[in-house]
Amino acid sequence: MKPEEIRKLEAYFKRVLNPQLEVRARPRKDDSAEVYLGEEFLGILYLDDEDGDRSYNFSMAILDVDL
Repeated sequence: MKPEEIRKLEAYFKRVLNPQLEVRARPRKDDSAEVYLGEEFLGILYLDDEDGDRSYNFSMAILDVDL
């Protein structure tokens, strides 16, 4: 994902979910980004550019030990 796209997604996450969320580029991937709350990794944000329609999927695993 491009830096401008990551900034827009981060602004959306901050506005809708939590002002402390951060969206960070992944080191060797350009089709996804990482979502953090402070230093806590929350999940991956995937870009879906199929059929010319751009959309994003947020995937977050919740471990039973965290419940």
